[in-house]
Amino acid sequence: MNPNELHSIEALNQTNASEHLSDREKHLVGLAVTLTRGCVYCSGGRIEKALAAGIPQDTVNATVDLTAAVNAGVVIRTALQGIEGNESEGSCDDGTCSAGN
Repeated sequence: MNPNELHSIEALNQTNASEHLSDREKHLVGLAVTLTRGCVYCSGGRIEKALAAGIPQDTVNATVDLTAAVNAGVVIRTALQGIEGNESEGSCDDGTCSAGN
């Protein structure tokens, strides 16, 4: 296990120990984290536990969609900052940016 994975597990343990979040919120935060980390086994387990806890499938699906959208935004922002910071081939004209042509 690498240090980043250990850090994620410790953060999830702190989240689960929180008195400020409901069990529902803890399930959904945990799912978002495991999806972001890319752990298939962990995500499957989190989905199963969330459904068993009575969280509707639509809510689980919305959590997956939101997590995907947030992560996509991070990827786009990182790429655009990389283009600007490295002055690599890419262009940003009229508010539209792309990497290479």
